Amino acid sequence: MLLRLLLLLFAASLAWPLQAADNEVVLDTAERFVRQQTQGLPGQVRITLGKTDVSRLPLCANYEAFAPPGTRLSGKTTIGVRCLAPNAWSVLVPVQIAVTGNYVATTRPLAAGQIVQAGDVAILSGDIGSLQSGVLTEPNNAIGKTLRNSLGAGQPVRNDQLLAPLVIRQGQSVRVISKGTGFAVSSEGKAINNASEGQVVQVRLGSGQTLSGVAQADGSVEIAF
Repeated sequence: MLLRLLLLLFAASLAWPLQAADNEVVLDTAERFVRQQTQGLPGQVRITLGKTDVSRLPLCANYEAFAPPGTRLSGKTTIGVRCLAPNAWSVLVPVQIAVTGNYVATTRPLAAGQIVQAGDVAILSGDIGSLQSGVLTEPNNAIGKTLRNSLGAGQPVRNDQLLAPLVIRQGQSVRVISKGTGFAVSSEGKAINNASEGQVVQVRLGSGQTLSGVAQADGSVEIAF
């Protein structure tokens, strides 16, 4: 019985070449994970790892990095590293992720309700990882749109701060295009609500029937069947 136990222990040692829990391996595992997860981001990514101490943790042969729930892979954050075998434990590694790239910012104070003109915005370069999500990177995505709220000079411009221009207004006569497989029918109606391009608009036809469609850039309404 004792011989069988010794043989099992020997076989396990061959399956897992044990190594002590190692700070360098843990940090390297965390860094490789961050680089993989951020390789699609625009701009240049710079990763700074904080200190961690796993010297008192059990031996480990297989490490795996993971992002804890709610983790944002930018700014100051933490990345988890767990031991998969032969022991089970995990640690959190402090990480600073800086993403240097271009973003759109205001050139002067802008008021709520103002339509953004070409001279109102410019491209700046900085750590876009520290900015809120949704910050624009192309000025053309802001020009011609209406501000929901006031912005000071030099502030980043987010997509959720902008309203697309209306292509259909309530009460306006609109052309309704009904499309299906192999056919397209055009009719006239009146818009029941305002809509920007791509938004849903309700239209009342001459027959009194009300339909919902998608507002197009030319002011027409497309209904798919």
